Amino acid sequence: MVLKSSLSEHQLVGQLVDVLRELPEVHAEFERLEPEGQGGDRVHDAEVDLNVTGKTFVLHIEVKKSVFPRDVRQVIWQFRETSHRWPQARVNDPLYFLVAESISTGAKELLRNERVGYYDSGGSLYLPAPGAYFYIDKPPPKNLAKSVRSLFTGRRAQVLHSLLIQHQDWFGVTGLAKHAMVSPATASQVLTGLERFDWMASRGKGPSKERHLREPTALLDAWVKQLATIRPPTMRRYYVPAAKPDTLMNWVGEVFDAHGVEYAISHEAAAQRYTPFLSNVSQVRARLLAGSNADTAIGDLGARVVNEGANLAIIEAKSPGELLFRERIDDLWMASPIQIYLDLLQGEGRSKEMAEHFRKERIGF
Repeated sequence: MVLKSSLSEHQLVGQLVDVLRELPEVHAEFERLEPEGQGGDRVHDAEVDLNVTGKTFVLHIEVKKSVFPRDVRQVIWQFRETSHRWPQARVNDPLYFLVAESISTGAKELLRNERVGYYDSGGSLYLPAPGAYFYIDKPPPKNLAKSVRSLFTGRRAQVLHSLLIQHQDWFGVTGLAKHAMVSPATASQVLTGLERFDWMASRGKGPSKERHLREPTALLDAWVKQLATIRPPTMRRYYVPAAKPDTLMNWVGEVFDAHGVEYAISHEAAAQRYTPFLSNVSQVRARLLAGSNADTAIGDLGARVVNEGANLAIIEAKSPGELLFRERIDDLWMASPIQIYLDLLQGEGRSKEMAEHFRKERIGF
């Protein structure tokens, strides 16, 4: 996950000073970049003199390009390590402060827990000064939002899918890449991104290094949040005549198998087979690997395209990676529990309610 930097340290600190000056009863002066400690060595990136309701403070500032939870511990350690080297006689109540082009939501929460102030280029500000408290929360900068969103789409999403399916296992990059049907480079990029959120554990070094998804709940929750920004897959809706709801799924499976079509049933019909929740399901939705045999199979079902009253919906899969981790249950191919859960959340009616039941009973985290 690489963020392109467009702002210099001086510009970021300048933005911070401008924002501080707009706060009530706050006066701020950009004192210097790279101030020196007693031994002449640099102890932090910048210093800002601050007056809040008549009280004087000095902000000791570290400037970063992007900050994720893993980076926060390093920043806090750096503040503590350098605090004793600063000439305390010339300052009054220094406040430790982080300025970055982008700070992830999890990193902001950790900084607030440690009462370390922060500002990012999106306009978010946290300043816990003695006797005063300023907190402005704004959406993350576009570059951070885009970078995080890219993790949950395309082949990168296949890596996340694999991690969640085998969240109790340890694995190397090559093994993960094979399991997720992606290149080792893609697997490595995703792992690096997730490590910055502090969701991964690791052991070993070099080619023998292995990783383990320590926080599957956090990863799945993050994926759920991203669904609002990801366009749902296009569905082709059909009506299959003379097919009762309780037998349609079995018939669909028989016809697809007969034509060698790769498919995976998802949404309510699949969730109902795993963990019954609804009294009945009136529609079967399935991912289908595109091809002439798929069209022939749909034709053999007697299915006709409709806008309303569909009892069969097809999501066209463009690659086998979209059918990863499907499971054979009762002679039918079902999508993986993770895929079913995410599909339910993008459905209509009671599908979201069913999704929460399904996650609790079948996924378990």
